Amino acid sequence: MRAEVLLMIVAMGAVTYLSRLGGFLLVRAFGVPRVVARWLTYVPVGILTALVVPTLLVREGRLHIGLDNHYLLAGIVAAVIAYRTRNVLLTVGVGLAAVFALQFLGSGV
Repeated sequence: MRAEVLLMIVAMGAVTYLSRLGGFLLVRAFGVPRVVARWLTYVPVGILTALVVPTLLVREGRLHIGLDNHYLLAGIVAAVIAYRTRNVLLTVGVGLAAVFALQFLGSGV
């Protein structure tokens, strides 16, 4: 490996480490403002939504909303179970069972 490439990798690592360390030190010294802490509570919901919604609504690069979209129907069933029970394991189990059942019934077998 060439020396300048290795030097560049080490420099990028140092900059990344120092920028993160600076953030940690600021939070340690001054704490997190209440409005930021409140805002951060919504980050997991936003990330989960960004991951799940395209899987439920997009097929082959196009919006697919209809009764033949098994993932969307199973997602609706799972959302209802999650809302009613607040049980993650039950929600995942019922959602998977719904996908399998809808695909089995939809295949005409």
